[in-house]
Amino acid sequence: MLLKVSSMALLSRLNAASKALASKNSLPILECFLFEVNDGSITVTASDAEKSLITSVPTVEQSGSGRFCVSAKKMIDSIREIPEQPITLDINESNYEIRGSHSTGTFTIMGQSAEPYPTPRPVGEEGTRLSLPAKTILTGLGRTLFATATDEVRPVMNGVYFDVHNDNLTFAATDGRKLVKDVMTEVQPGIESSFILPKKVALILRNLLTPNEDNVEIRYVRDRATISTPDITMHFTLIEGNYPNYNAVIPHNNPYRVTVDRQALAGALKRILVFCNQASGLVKVELNDGAIRLTGQDNEYNTSGEETLTCDYNGNHIAIGFSCQFMLEICNILESESIIIELADPARPGVIKPETPSDGEDIVMLLMPMRVEE
Repeated sequence: MLLKVSSMALLSRLNAASKALASKNSLPILECFLFEVNDGSITVTASDAEKSLITSVPTVEQSGSGRFCVSAKKMIDSIREIPEQPITLDINESNYEIRGSHSTGTFTIMGQSAEPYPTPRPVGEEGTRLSLPAKTILTGLGRTLFATATDEVRPVMNGVYFDVHNDNLTFAATDGRKLVKDVMTEVQPGIESSFILPKKVALILRNLLTPNEDNVEIRYVRDRATISTPDITMHFTLIEGNYPNYNAVIPHNNPYRVTVDRQALAGALKRILVFCNQASGLVKVELNDGAIRLTGQDNEYNTSGEETLTCDYNGNHIAIGFSCQFMLEICNILESESIIIELADPARPGVIKPETPSDGEDIVMLLMPMRVEE
């Protein structure tokens, strides 16, 4: 079997597929790419048993067809430094020796039989179908991934919840300390459904999708899903279980409401973070008429810092503790010029949202309070 293919096109597809590989595998064959050579193209599959990512690259010339596996690391390393040019791969189908050649050199690596490679389980017409713009998925994942958990006891929190309704799509994520709810009313799926996208799959999609890409098709059943774009197809296992009722924990009619410049607050939090306790990351937030004061201190190292910002607030004094890092992440994710912070009392969660949300969108961030030492 003889193949000629663009070196950069092949490397690009191999790098994309490699994002599905795991650092540790239960089966040695999962350290390999599966190559399937058909008329005019090479289909490349990478898998870690829970998810499989499939992509393809066209061949310039081709003689023969077949299937074989090759070490993912060896294959990528063999062509990584080759500049853009046609590269020829000659595969010995009896012993799976792969001889590569290009304008300035040659290389030889050993492949192996494709027989042991696991077969993905695609979701076909029997699954629920959801077609979404790539930009919508990127926006939703970009705002929710930081709030997902890594929890062995409650695995349903280890992913992004897609809450699908006739007239909107809600992305939600929580780890018990922070929560994000991003309602997109511009998207009208026309169905009532839901699923939990695993965090690892969400990270791959965020890295591979582009905002100007065509619609992404998602088909899913109870325990698995298939996501397809013009360039990639992913088959993966869904997280099963009942997602927490995220609406029930968001407090409403909060009596304390402050509007503050987002970038100014983010800058102050960055400066205060240096002085916060390394273990807790606690920042004390105090609201007074026209001012918000941030205080961080670490008694173990005898360090402290304080920042005061002007803001739009006319109410009673209140002090509450939050994670400085989480609060900073929220400021960096929200995009409006100013943000609104709503509080009820020091024992209840704080609600943070943009003062001017984007058209067709309603986003709410929630932070659980931390106890402030008086």
